[in-house]
Amino acid sequence: MARGVRRRGCRGEVDGARPGGGQGHGVTALRPERESGADRYGTGAYDASWEPSASAPYDAPGSAPPYGTPGSAAPYPPGGDDETMALRIPGPSAPVDPLAPVDPLAPVDPLAPVGSAASPGSGASPSPATTGTTPGGRAARRKAARRRHGRRGGGPGPQTQRETAPGDRPAAPLSRVEARRLARARRTSPGVLASRIIGELFITAGVVMLLFVTYQLWWSNVRAHQQAGNEAHHLQDDWANGKRKPGAFEPGQGFAILHIPKLDVVVPIAEGTSKTKVLDKGMVGHYGPGDFDTAMPDAKTGNFGLAGHRNTHGEPFRYINRLTPGDPIVVETQDTYYVYKMTSMLPVTSPSNTSVLNPIPAGSGFTGPGRYITLTTCTPEFTSKYRLIVWGKMVEERPRSKGKPDALVD
Repeated sequence: MARGVRRRGCRGEVDGARPGGGQGHGVTALRPERESGADRYGTGAYDASWEPSASAPYDAPGSAPPYGTPGSAAPYPPGGDDETMALRIPGPSAPVDPLAPVDPLAPVDPLAPVGSAASPGSGASPSPATTGTTPGGRAARRKAARRRHGRRGGGPGPQTQRETAPGDRPAAPLSRVEARRLARARRTSPGVLASRIIGELFITAGVVMLLFVTYQLWWSNVRAHQQAGNEAHHLQDDWANGKRKPGAFEPGQGFAILHIPKLDVVVPIAEGTSKTKVLDKGMVGHYGPGDFDTAMPDAKTGNFGLAGHRNTHGEPFRYINRLTPGDPIVVETQDTYYVYKMTSMLPVTSPSNTSVLNPIPAGSGFTGPGRYITLTTCTPEFTSKYRLIVWGKMVEERPRSKGKPDALVD
């Protein structure tokens, strides 16, 4: 183990330790000229006669290679300050040629990756393009960092430099006039702004129309079926409890249930043809007092006139155009079933043609008084321009005590 050498006349050094290093930092390395006794800094030889170990030098002359000769360890590279180190951004490494000559005295970049063009043994010196560093002094590197990262560390602004093609050198920053022209060109013109507003209005109108159609064709039917079903159940419960008695009924009050077995229709019949109180709730309205005052089913003669929606709001009469002569139509009341047979149809007529509700309906084919039923609805579908009329004639009056008629049992 090597021992430290004490120089006479040196203050603050004890066994090779220098001031500020403190005890325990180890022994400083001996200079080659001290080891070999050669004079490398002057013309005179080093006088080592006063040393106790002069007779047995630490190393024999020529045993260690001189400092900095080929084959010896390279000196430790000078370290840079923090700002300089931060600006040395490593770039893509160049391929290493294993047959290239090795320069042992080439400086070592501690930030360069192993095997890159800037590492020892690659045979090539690093370049600004490969290492990402900027040639020049500290001021040049600071300017390059501002151009890359912006003045406050953010990315470069979208209008600070002209767009360059791949492989071209970055262009100079835009002048103030050019920047204004570019901003003016990118500014939205009044025509474009107006077209955007109009487009948004059209889109909004389309969404509103779609919602309205959905409400009319789907949601109105859902609500009407619920309301009509609840009314039918309440009506049957009242009949079972004896609360409803035949007589005069208030507008909107249910008093019977209409059955059309062929169309699978079961819907309550309410007094009046009010759109909000009767028809829009999915029920069928009776042309009673105040409308055309048609007869009730229990009348000895007369025409029992009914109206209903063909589309939306429950649409109970949507498919009455599919009825054929002989199809049963049953009206159920608290104590009696009235069975009619379909006889004729008027596909199209004017809404003002009220003669179809006469006691002897015009155009029905009936020639004398009788007990008739008339169903009226709109046509064509989804319009109310014309009316569709279906007539029937009573063929059976069956008390509830005898059970349901054959038309409902089958």
